[in-house]
Amino acid sequence: MDIKTLTSASNAPTDVWDPELDDTLVCIDVHQETHDVKSFTFASPQGKRFAFQAGQYFLFDFPLGADAEPRCYSISSSPQRPNAFTVTVKRVPDGRVSNWLHDNLKSGATVKAQGPLGHFIRPSGRGKKLLLSGGSGITPVMSIVRDLADTCDPTDVVFIHAARTPLDLIFRDELSTITTKMKGLRLHFLPEHLTGERWWPGITGRITPEYITMAVPDIAERIVMCCGPAPFMAAARKISADLGVPTSNYIEESFDAAMLDESELPIGEAAPVVAKTFQVQFLKQARTIEVASEQTVLGCAKKAGLRLPSSCANGVCGTCKSKLVSGSVEMKHNGGIRQREVDAGLFLPCCSKPLSDLVIDR
Repeated sequence: MDIKTLTSASNAPTDVWDPELDDTLVCIDVHQETHDVKSFTFASPQGKRFAFQAGQYFLFDFPLGADAEPRCYSISSSPQRPNAFTVTVKRVPDGRVSNWLHDNLKSGATVKAQGPLGHFIRPSGRGKKLLLSGGSGITPVMSIVRDLADTCDPTDVVFIHAARTPLDLIFRDELSTITTKMKGLRLHFLPEHLTGERWWPGITGRITPEYITMAVPDIAERIVMCCGPAPFMAAARKISADLGVPTSNYIEESFDAAMLDESELPIGEAAPVVAKTFQVQFLKQARTIEVASEQTVLGCAKKAGLRLPSSCANGVCGTCKSKLVSGSVEMKHNGGIRQREVDAGLFLPCCSKPLSDLVIDR
């Protein structure tokens, strides 16, 4: 494939990527960020533009073996540059997908993906904010910072990025440059150890109430956005609450995407005698499948090959949120949907089991 045709050829307006119809991306660049982190930039083969918000992600299906391997990766690029987008991936020891990406994905390769997805986006308005990231959790936060830099919006943002060592500080040089141009951005790097660095001008260690109080004395007045490993986010959540941040002003994103429950019955396998089977119709895909009363709608839909965006698979992220046109379900979610959305007829297929035949607007 001639990559030049994707990026030059014509300056004429192009269509916008349609998440309901488009699913193919071509990799146009691979860039080494740190010793174990690479950024992969993707474009539409048809030259379509991407309409996403800073902080969102794409769900990829990578061709590993006989079956595609789904993984969610946050966009690290700015939405103000819509001709392509970038995801930034850390090589995880023994990680099947991350190692495959680092070793095999080259410029010119095509992959399948769904998106943009997710609700970890910058709240509207010019209120004061604190961005907290740990390790590769910087990726959606970096998209937000790049968006702010591109739009030149007035800001009052404190950004604290923690990593194991200075060598693990992703986007270190770029962030330092952005900070010199954005007068309303205060940047703090927090390496836990100084391995690989001969000197360090700042503090080392982990986030603590004392450190946050020193770095952000007005934290209680800020909207806090946090992304990182589970222990980092647990610490940030507790520290923020203890320092007076209202729950409504604390937003977090977990990039540890869960897979579908492997214990669910495969399509075609006989359900237990006590289970009822219902017809579930997906209007936009013109497909009807059978779902037993003890199975989730999402699990059966995925196994039947239907395109249904998903991420956490346990009712947290809200990615699979869909319109229930008719029928009823038993839904046990974990905060991924609001009551007013339920009242409006929305539901989460990942944590819903049918109580009747269903018609879904998907």
